[in-house]
Amino acid sequence: MEALAWLGGMSGPLLHTFHHLQELCNPPATISASPGGRVAPACDIHRGPTPPSPQCTRAEAGGAAGRCGQQLPLPGAGWSERPGSSLLTRQLQDLWRRSRSSLAPQRLVFEVTSASVVSDRSSKYVLYTIYLIRSGQFDKAPATIARRYSDFECLNRRLRRQFGSDLAGVAFPRKRLRRNFTAETIAKRSRAFEQFLSHLHAMAEVRRCPAFLEFFFLHDLQTAQRLTCSGMYREALAAWSNAYRLQDKLAVCSSGRFLLTLAGLAVCQQELDQLGEAHHHCEQALQLLETQHGHPLLGPFLQAHVHLSWRVGKDKRRSEARLQALQEAGVALDQQPSLKEFLVKETLD
Repeated sequence: MEALAWLGGMSGPLLHTFHHLQELCNPPATISASPGGRVAPACDIHRGPTPPSPQCTRAEAGGAAGRCGQQLPLPGAGWSERPGSSLLTRQLQDLWRRSRSSLAPQRLVFEVTSASVVSDRSSKYVLYTIYLIRSGQFDKAPATIARRYSDFECLNRRLRRQFGSDLAGVAFPRKRLRRNFTAETIAKRSRAFEQFLSHLHAMAEVRRCPAFLEFFFLHDLQTAQRLTCSGMYREALAAWSNAYRLQDKLAVCSSGRFLLTLAGLAVCQQELDQLGEAHHHCEQALQLLETQHGHPLLGPFLQAHVHLSWRVGKDKRRSEARLQALQEAGVALDQQPSLKEFLVKETLD
């Protein structure tokens, strides 16, 4: 049965609940493992060539391997379908979905994937590339940042001023006067920076503070804004996209910075004739602005959404109604900036 393939990730209360659901949905059934390791129905579990041991029910199979000394084959290959099994599958799927968020929340992993020595006319430093990856799943779109030691040092100073003794147990690599560019020093600092960021992110107050968050995505936002103002939309789109992924990984997808990111994505995608993607990001922004009737980006996003909906053949009536409501509330829509004009005027510091 398909749902039983999930049992490898279950433990404790979740496995107990699985057994309870199984007993409710299916009558007891017996299984056996032949000497070749294949499951045969309605037989006993064997210890290799020794005589059969007492029968074990399917609901007891989780503990049968330990009692009988025989490792059971992976579920799913030899289990036979019985009445009620489809109900059990649905219940297990629902239980598994709930458990992924409640019992085993995803953790954010910080991994230094490369470090390069950079030399310019005035200085020489090591640039560390860090990936932000969600653990427990295949992350097909990790977010990346590139920072040098002085960037980490600045973050460390700002957070220790703000949180003081709360960070007493968080280590930070010391500055060295010599041997900063040896492979050994770079490797040690890479691991230290990973641990530093992981410890900070594990503290709820720290991971929500602006100093910590902007360490990750403010540079991308500033770069994206500059490139957009210069008309370099393809390069700007890459920076806006990485800023989007960073904010998504850090779970700050309802902030003003995130709305600005959606505006940047929509503007660049529209300029590059990626109209479907631009329309999607406008819709995403309007969902976040559903109850924020006085937000300065509401009018620009509504007008952009109406235009893009017409271009891609989507329903625009709801956005038109919301624009009409704004006009009736006294908002001068003809004086509202476009999304691009808003991006140009916004100050990011």
